[in-house]
Amino acid sequence: MPHYVESNQITLREMYRQVGPLQLDEEGIARRGLLIRHLVMPEDISGTREVLRWIAEELGPDTPVSLMDQYFPAWKAVNDPILNRRLTWAEYRTALDALDEFNMTAGFVQEDLMELDMTSTV
Repeated sequence: MPHYVESNQITLREMYRQVGPLQLDEEGIARRGLLIRHLVMPEDISGTREVLRWIAEELGPDTPVSLMDQYFPAWKAVNDPILNRRLTWAEYRTALDALDEFNMTAGFVQEDLMELDMTSTV
């Protein structure tokens, strides 16, 4: 999509302006606010580090991010040499490192890939 990143950033700024940071009730259930979901993709096609840098700098490092690891190749992606596979542990680990780099401690990470062989690169 042309101008996807720019459009997404404009939208996120406006959403944050309207609802503010994520607010949880006493049971930990989200009641209001912004939680950004980001899908980590093979070969960093989703630009995770840059996305997280932007969020930390523009919205604040306390902005909750759900860093998703469940990319699955479907439909035409199965014929794409980059997108025809699941994410590796190393790729997700790089995304987790970016969270640490930008001091982003609010939000959620997933453990699906934790079950993979940690030495696997494919």
